[in-house]
Amino acid sequence: MPMWFQALMWGTVAGGALVIGAGVAWLWKIPSKLVSTVMAFGAGVLISALAFELVDDAVEGGGLLPTVGGFLAGALIFVGSNVLLSRAGAKHRKRSGGRQPTEQESPGSGTAIAVGALIDGIPESVVLGLGLVVSGTVSPAMLAAVFISNVPEGLSSTAGMKKAGRSPAYVFGTWTGIAVFSGLASLLGFTALENASGEVVAFITAVAAGGILAMLADTMIPEAFEEHHNLTGFTASVGFLTALTIHHVGG
Repeated sequence: MPMWFQALMWGTVAGGALVIGAGVAWLWKIPSKLVSTVMAFGAGVLISALAFELVDDAVEGGGLLPTVGGFLAGALIFVGSNVLLSRAGAKHRKRSGGRQPTEQESPGSGTAIAVGALIDGIPESVVLGLGLVVSGTVSPAMLAAVFISNVPEGLSSTAGMKKAGRSPAYVFGTWTGIAVFSGLASLLGFTALENASGEVVAFITAVAAGGILAMLADTMIPEAFEEHHNLTGFTASVGFLTALTIHHVGG
């Protein structure tokens, strides 16, 4: 199977988890505490993955300086984008409660939420393609981490979209489109950097890691903490250890 096709395929598979989460939330009313618990688990999984699969590999492959620079750049890019999207009505795009605005309350918020969800998923997808550049194969731990974390993201956000009165066409069109773009982002991560130097790959990997951590702090962790704060830390720790176990067993 060609490497470029693997990048496209695995990125789409990981992004497809968003559609699975959306389908569950649309068909059934999931208790808020369960949504927040799953979100906390997904946050822990991603924290573990970016520590062991991204930042550590970036330092080893390209050095500390490109990694630090890329990480800060990724965090700044995400935070800046998130500020703009929040002003447009996408601040609570991952919230399962009644915090997401309706289109009547905030015109254009539907577009902002869709764009925000896309920006949230791009860094995760790019690193799947980068994994093929670095090691010639997709990291099982990173793939599992992105897939596992995308399910609660789609679930929580869709629960909020449903309460805000979004249509099924909007909800599933958004998540299906993001799944497709996730595959393309993974493909881009592979093709654009296939012959890049170790320093450049480290920088881009760190950009993705910084964006992911900023996304976790700004969107996933607040949702996880809001409804079930007593167990959020423990659940996130279980997610962290799950990804760590996959990392060592799969590696």
